[in-house]
Amino acid sequence: MSGKTTRRDFMKAITAGSIAPYVSKDEVAPVTDQARESQGEAAHPAPSGTPFFPVAVWYCGGKVRAPMLEPVNASSAGRWGKDLDKIKAVGFNTVKCWVDWATAEPKPGQFDFKNLNLLMRLAQARGLRVIVQVYSDSAPDWVGERHPSARFVDRSGAVINSQAAPGFCIDDGAVRDEFVKFHQALSQDANRFPALFGWDVWSEPHLVNWAEFPYLKSPEFCYCPHTQARFRRWLEAKYKTLDAVNKAWYRGFTSWDAVTPPRFPTILSYTDYLDWRAFITDKLAADLKTRVEAVRSADHTHPITSHASGPGIFTDPRDGYGEPDDWKMAESADFFGTSLYPKHAEIVHPISYHHLSAGLDFERSAGHSSGKGFWIGELQAGQGVTGMRIADPVTSQDEAFWMWQVIAHGAREIAVYAWYPMDSGYESNGYGLINLDGTLTDRSKEAGKVARTIARHAAELESAEPASAQVAILYNRLSYMVGGSEPSLSKLGDAERDSLLGLHRAFFDRQIPVDFVSAKDIRDGRVKAYKILFLPYAVMLAEDVAEGVKRYVAQGGVAVAEARPGWNNARGFASDVIPGLGLREVFGAREKMIRPSKNPQLRVTPSAGLPGLEAGQMFSGYAFEEDLVPEPGAHVLARFSGGAAGMTLNHYGRGKAIWIGSFPALACERNRDASAARAMLALAAAAGVRPEVRVSDKGTKKIEVRRLVSAKEQLIFTFNHADQPARTAISIRLPWKVREAKDWVTNQPVGLSTNGPNTILKKSLDGGEIWIVRLTAA
Repeated sequence: MSGKTTRRDFMKAITAGSIAPYVSKDEVAPVTDQARESQGEAAHPAPSGTPFFPVAVWYCGGKVRAPMLEPVNASSAGRWGKDLDKIKAVGFNTVKCWVDWATAEPKPGQFDFKNLNLLMRLAQARGLRVIVQVYSDSAPDWVGERHPSARFVDRSGAVINSQAAPGFCIDDGAVRDEFVKFHQALSQDANRFPALFGWDVWSEPHLVNWAEFPYLKSPEFCYCPHTQARFRRWLEAKYKTLDAVNKAWYRGFTSWDAVTPPRFPTILSYTDYLDWRAFITDKLAADLKTRVEAVRSADHTHPITSHASGPGIFTDPRDGYGEPDDWKMAESADFFGTSLYPKHAEIVHPISYHHLSAGLDFERSAGHSSGKGFWIGELQAGQGVTGMRIADPVTSQDEAFWMWQVIAHGAREIAVYAWYPMDSGYESNGYGLINLDGTLTDRSKEAGKVARTIARHAAELESAEPASAQVAILYNRLSYMVGGSEPSLSKLGDAERDSLLGLHRAFFDRQIPVDFVSAKDIRDGRVKAYKILFLPYAVMLAEDVAEGVKRYVAQGGVAVAEARPGWNNARGFASDVIPGLGLREVFGAREKMIRPSKNPQLRVTPSAGLPGLEAGQMFSGYAFEEDLVPEPGAHVLARFSGGAAGMTLNHYGRGKAIWIGSFPALACERNRDASAARAMLALAAAAGVRPEVRVSDKGTKKIEVRRLVSAKEQLIFTFNHADQPARTAISIRLPWKVREAKDWVTNQPVGLSTNGPNTILKKSLDGGEIWIVRLTAA
């Protein structure tokens, strides 16, 4: 579907029939397909015009784990049918199945989709919709036999022989042709079934998937001849001439064929590395588009999606396996989304509610930038297991909390992974919603209960969007690249990630929504809608992004930059002055010197006039003190303990630019520093940011309120993240008077009061309780 097609267009176009009522039993009696037809039940989920919200569970027939498939035999229809009966009775309205290339095309041009066909027929008979996950990383061996040069190659020169994974590089034109034909044939076959709801054409995109190489040191892909040739074409499109490449890279290539990707850092320019990483990012987005277009060739209706291995805020674009840019991926598909495993066995501690919210806001923002929503491709269903690394158990309360969190953040689909626990591999017996013997768990019953509530309110969710943000935070992939590929040069570690998390935390704790924005959002002027734009850890910027910041401020916006903005340009070259890239005139100051500091402190000046910050009050930075020299007309808002200017304000055009000579966002995250958070909130308040929700609670101080809004309704999601009860009062500034307030789950009336323009909701929340209220306009 074209990039102009929005999520709402799809949701209106794709509908389904009614869902059978819940059967409250641990075991569900099977109903044969013949009995269904004799009872007059539709043999397929015919579109009825009713809004439909897909709440899926991963299941593909039998107990075999994805991406493998169970061989179809005479007992398959009966066994699978019983499973699907149970899935529907629990409360799910969709299943997410999968097709792997190796099984589906065992010989060139001979396609075998019998697993998918049987599952489609069985799902249709039960009124279930189907999302198809395509696994092309699991490639047939004949591809490698025919095209040995398509094997992945590490930067060391090591050639990877596929062992069912990771497959082969589609930069080989012949492999790409086979790859496209497979997707086209699959799309044509699946579109015969009315049960089809949509596609997920790439699970957890990387250059190389599902394979680790412990015998390689810091592996990086792909250096096969085909990817190198594609890189040269990318360079030619960017630089036009070989002379321009030589000038940029400080090299002396005599032919395009001599140009190769960098394999190691040097003390000289690292522009070659920056180009290589930018190419990998573009390649991932383009490879997703190849998949989308191949499926779209036979499917002009259903949404085509993909999902990352985790929210991009937690990943590093320097990863040698290739990490996608969620913004670019969202542009390449109808929806992009993420896997979400808050208690995965690979993480040391369960993901905190602060970080879960930041990750979901990140995914939402990436989709929002393209005018789309986001999908949850995989949501953890059961205990994380990797060999004998076994995580904390997943409870029914966990499952409900995660499902409601993704809904409250604006997700447009949920796919719980998986119905059965993994039956093989190093994740054996992990991640299942039910037990491997087929008995239900409390988690499955609770997930089904939530799924039924979501399905019942599909129309309200279709028209609702997350509450709009007044605060924007720049996600700048270039900031990861300072120093090139040499990680030891970064004194601050994952500073970009933690800066984003720190700013999000500061506003999250005050119930103030934020959006993350990309460099492209700034270049294209989409940030003009925000009252304030934060530029955390902006030590490397592209020139056109700096120009975008300049335009934003000139047009009336407020920009806040931390230390050394624009120090390096997009080629990795230092600016003559800091701020660089023409930002000196915007911020009205320049750097005098910078020095490490264990505990940088800034004292607010008497003339600062910042709401909530009194003269003389201190707030923390992090790691460095950067002495600023204000130019005529600029104002000093705070000084370091030695007296040097540490925060300045300058009027530029119709807006303002504020420069902080340290990294307070890092202090917010790493030190949980309340003074740094207060300073960020004060800057936002001075820019006109006003909270629309205020919370007072006696007990926990761990209340989160999220809102989904439409013209005449608001859904208020309240989460008590503490184990202790809390007496909570929620004050909401609404654009209209309330006619009705109801509990969204029980449909019972909810009492409320007013205080001027504010609507007050009060409730004593138990520890871990989730309360959802629908407010309807008079």
